[in-house]
Amino acid sequence: MILLEQEAEGVRERALALFAGKAQRAIGLRGEVTIFITTSAELREMNRKYRHKDEATDVLTFELRSNRAKTAGDLAISAEIAAANAAELGHSTETELKILILHGLLHLAGYDHETDNGQMQAREAELWLHLKLPVPGLIERTHAAGATRSSAASRSRKGSAR
Repeated sequence: MILLEQEAEGVRERALALFAGKAQRAIGLRGEVTIFITTSAELREMNRKYRHKDEATDVLTFELRSNRAKTAGDLAISAEIAAANAAELGHSTETELKILILHGLLHLAGYDHETDNGQMQAREAELWLHLKLPVPGLIERTHAAGATRSSAASRSRKGSAR
């Protein structure tokens, strides 16, 4: 389910929902995922509350850990950061949102690029080709640019409800 709180030019909610479903199936991630596209201010607040980092970020993932849950988790994405990245990299905001959705879904599936010795990066690159994304995946371009900051966060809210 896509919750588009922050409108972005040229972004079609249905296209994002179809992409998210296809990506989720390709990853093998079961359960419902809610994707909340909002402002950088909202992402900053979430990042501060759940990760104790007082800064905006592009995507946050919240895994719901319960054997009985029909929900895999939630993604929160900054439409503003996605639009800025898209403009800088020369592609559409919708494409950037798809890249962030894929990245977040991989985190929900248990991947963690900060600790997994490249497994998430390899899987992201494989899915990037499979899903026909026209630009490199988030981890790949972050590494290629020599960036030192983590571009995305994955921290669990164990057992918490949405």
